Amino acid sequence: MYKKLTIWSMFMLLFAAGSAAAELKIAVLDTQRALVESEEAQALLAQAQQELQAEQDQLQALNDEIVALSEQLQKDAEVMSPAEQRRMQKDIEDKQIDLQFLGNKLQKEVNDRRQELLQQMVPKIDVVLKDLIELEGYDMIMERGSLRYVNSKHDITRRVTEKLNEKQ
Repeated sequence: MYKKLTIWSMFMLLFAAGSAAAELKIAVLDTQRALVESEEAQALLAQAQQELQAEQDQLQALNDEIVALSEQLQKDAEVMSPAEQRRMQKDIEDKQIDLQFLGNKLQKEVNDRRQELLQQMVPKIDVVLKDLIELEGYDMIMERGSLRYVNSKHDITRRVTEKLNEKQ
C-alpha cells in the first residue's frame, strides 16, 4: 500500500511539474548580434574604424615594405655580397618586429574600443530586456550561444535590436 501511494505521489508530482513547465515562457537572445546590429553600435563602430584608420594604413604600409624587401632580397641575392644580404635580412627582421608590435598595439586598441562599446550598450540592453520582460511576461531569457538548437519563434534578438533603435 505504501509503495502504491509513493508511486502515485511521484506520478502526480511529475504531472504537476510537467504542466508548470508548459506554462513557462522562455525566450532566446543573441546579445552580441543585437548589439552589433543596432544603429547606435554601428555608428560607434564606424567612428572607431575611422579613428583607427591611420594605424591600419601604417600597418599595411609596413607590411608592403617587408614584402618588397623580401622580394628584392630573393631577386638580387645572387649579386649581393654576404654582408649586404645580412644587412637586408636584418632590416626585414626589424620591420617584422615593428609590424608585430604595431599589430598588437592595434589589436589592443580594437579590444579596448569593443569593451567601451559593451560598457555603453549593456545598460541599454538591460533596459530593453526589462521592458520586454514586463510586456511579454518572459520567465527566462537564455543566451543563444550556449544552445545547440532553438526554434526561431523563441528568438527575440530582432525585437531587442528594434527596441534599442527606438530608444536611441
